[in-house]
Amino acid sequence: MRLIEAMRSALSAIVANALRSLLTMLGIVIGVAAVIAMVAIGSGARNLVDSQIRSLGANLAIVTPGNVTQGGARLGAGAASSLTDEDAEAIRREVDGVVAAAPFVQGGTQVVAGGSNWGTRIYGIDLDWFSAREWDVASGRTFDPEEIRRGDIVILLGQTVARNLFGEDDPVDQVVRVRNVPFRVIGVMAPKGQSAFGQDQDDMIFVPLDAGRRRVIGRNYAKDRSVGSIFVKFANESDIEPGIETMTELLRQRHRINGEQEDDFSIRNLTEIANTASASANTLSMLLAAVAAVSLLVGGIGIMNIMLVSVTERTREIGLRLDVCSATRECVSKATARFTRCRLRLKSTYRVTGRHGGAHEPARSGGSHDYQGIGGAGSDQQ
Repeated sequence: MRLIEAMRSALSAIVANALRSLLTMLGIVIGVAAVIAMVAIGSGARNLVDSQIRSLGANLAIVTPGNVTQGGARLGAGAASSLTDEDAEAIRREVDGVVAAAPFVQGGTQVVAGGSNWGTRIYGIDLDWFSAREWDVASGRTFDPEEIRRGDIVILLGQTVARNLFGEDDPVDQVVRVRNVPFRVIGVMAPKGQSAFGQDQDDMIFVPLDAGRRRVIGRNYAKDRSVGSIFVKFANESDIEPGIETMTELLRQRHRINGEQEDDFSIRNLTEIANTASASANTLSMLLAAVAAVSLLVGGIGIMNIMLVSVTERTREIGLRLDVCSATRECVSKATARFTRCRLRLKSTYRVTGRHGGAHEPARSGGSHDYQGIGGAGSDQQ
């Protein structure tokens, strides 16, 4: 009954102060919603960064050509054509912890299929590319070793290219033209999404390395087997730093760089870039959580003030209720105490009566005999 009465009292107070109750509910809703929204935004940002990092590939380093100087002018990083297939093979063979070394060349081109065309990026790759980038095909197949060795004119399309050239049709076994060279489509790559640098990784096409150098991108005749860059994948993150040191020594030795001469290549640890991006996402999550906590605190203070006003307004009523309850409890306590004392007295009386009842009866009989004797003596005297 007390619970029901309390609920009725609470409901009547809510109805009597509708605006105040609405403001209290609004403070609770806004505070909790701010926490949920901010935490969700931070978690989404972190997941987005993580997915972009995974799309690039785990435990990766990239070797790129270095600076070259011509006529006293430094042409900048990437200007030299200093890397070759043999460098990638040496890295794969001699550096501990390396599971894939993927040389590649790249360039821009126009792809034509029937009446459609699309401008995209073309990559000449070998088989290690797929394991280094952790990338599979969605339909069809990848290159086989013989196609890579011979430089066959076969091609893999990214999802964006396939959609723009063929729509919903299956492009496998169709023919596309790249710089007037007919390539047969053998597969479509799985969707990869946007990279951490904002590039659409599905807007690419892939051909065997030799086919790309000889037929599309153009061969560097000074060095027959030159490549643009080399992706190097390590088995574990702990292998990257010592592996980079070993690669540096190996490439300096292969390129005959002595003493204080500047390296004609550069090596970047992509895992460090990924960790930096992940740390930035975590910082953003913590900042949003702090903002949400402040919002919740402000809402709580507002609710506390409203409750304080409600209690202050009903101070007299609360005091009266406490007095009534106190008086009622006091009356009940006094009545209980009196009843207890009376009961104890009755019990003690009953006990005394039961213990001395047999002694009183003889005394009463003896007294009667005395009275009789006195009466007899008087009669005799008479």
